[in-house]
Amino acid sequence: MASVTGNGREGSETGGRGGRPRSAGADAAILAAARALLAERGWDGMTLGDVAARAGVAKTTLYRRWPGKAELVVDAMAQLFDTLEPADAGSVRADATIAIRDLIALLGRPETQTAFLALAAHAARDPGLRAAVREKIVDRQRRLVHAGARRADARGEGGRITDPDLLFDVIAGTMVHRLLIAGEPVDDGYVERFLDLVLPAATR
Repeated sequence: MASVTGNGREGSETGGRGGRPRSAGADAAILAAARALLAERGWDGMTLGDVAARAGVAKTTLYRRWPGKAELVVDAMAQLFDTLEPADAGSVRADATIAIRDLIALLGRPETQTAFLALAAHAARDPGLRAAVREKIVDRQRRLVHAGARRADARGEGGRITDPDLLFDVIAGTMVHRLLIAGEPVDDGYVERFLDLVLPAATR
């Protein structure tokens, strides 16, 4: 698997056969090509050969890093989700509003929708893939809510986020279901109603 740091940038490390050094530039080109082809052609239309050609690397370079399409897409999506940043807008509710809007924008991208639906289907039959999705995409983004909880405490809003992991599950689960499963839009009014439900009125 490609190494993707928490800030969304690949690190150079030793990998592949014979301990060859990994090329961060090649990794970045491959991951970007995978996302572009997912958006253009969908899951079934994207092949590893096409990704290698789009990235300008040899197929062997790609296969040394990722043994299959699912593994590649997990890392491509992980890098994309790592671009999400905690918001600091003055209150828990304002922070949450910005964070949710950022998540909605990311979930609305065609490559994200294609990847998530396909990975969910494949992960249902592959425990290793499910674990990779959870570790590299889902659990890594819990940092956003934990950062919000720490910031709330620093502002004197202690107690507003009593269970960051549960709040993350509620936010992520609702938005993924609304956008990717139900196929319904998430406008400002929906976000406001959602926050009325999950956050105390005092967090306005």
